[in-house]
Amino acid sequence: MRLFAISDLHMEHPANRQPLRDLPARPDDWLVIAGDVGRGLEHLALCFDILVPRFARVVWTPGNHDLWSRPDRPDESRGVARYEELVALARAYGVITPEDPFPIFDHPGGPILIAPVFVLYDYSFRPGSVPLAGVVGWAAEANSACADEYLLHPDPFPSRNAWCKARCAQTEARLAARPQALPTVLISHFSLEEALAVLPRAPRFTPWCGTWLTTALASTFRCQGCGLRPSAHARYALDRRRAVSGGLSRLSQAKAQRLRHWRSPARSSTGAE
Repeated sequence: MRLFAISDLHMEHPANRQPLRDLPARPDDWLVIAGDVGRGLEHLALCFDILVPRFARVVWTPGNHDLWSRPDRPDESRGVARYEELVALARAYGVITPEDPFPIFDHPGGPILIAPVFVLYDYSFRPGSVPLAGVVGWAAEANSACADEYLLHPDPFPSRNAWCKARCAQTEARLAARPQALPTVLISHFSLEEALAVLPRAPRFTPWCGTWLTTALASTFRCQGCGLRPSAHARYALDRRRAVSGGLSRLSQAKAQRLRHWRSPARSSTGAE
């Protein structure tokens, strides 16, 4: 039995669907889907329709694109309600989510706890000289921007920062209560360590990649003696020579201008508390 991982499928693009359909079935193996499946429940359902029958077990955690609420669909849920809808859909397919008991993977070196987590980001991956209220402008100076500022809403939290803080506290409590004897592999779409958030093509995109609040998690809950990486991040390419993740939304100034009408006047574009 083997553990596979995939992310950033972006099923909203039809060209990405056939390669997924062409994947061979692996009925004895597990699959991790680490976020950014698409831009709606229909894309997540399409992904699960294709992949769930092909693997013994599927584990999923959301990415930022999965949480987007589109302006052309004003009746779509937002924030926590959006996340809960995604979780409910995953559970309907028998997929493990960050809200479910952590499953145990029967690794040849011994059992391993697989822990999908959802922690978001709080803009703390930035130089100390850059104030929180100025982080979006600082990124824009290098032609970097993130559509989350217009499409990822934190409701009912006042900001994405506050939602991130709550998610990190919940995640830490769940991990602290896990079986202590088992090595643990953390699965996250967002980086759990700033040192890994290296984006050569868009170095100022890092504020949307993770949070310092997870640094202790990454160092405390290590996978020891099992031959696997202690954590899996999907927000960016781990190969530091290139950054090719679909989760990396580097916008031109023209595109950023077109996105401005999506922003609610009542909300801060920085997500600052």
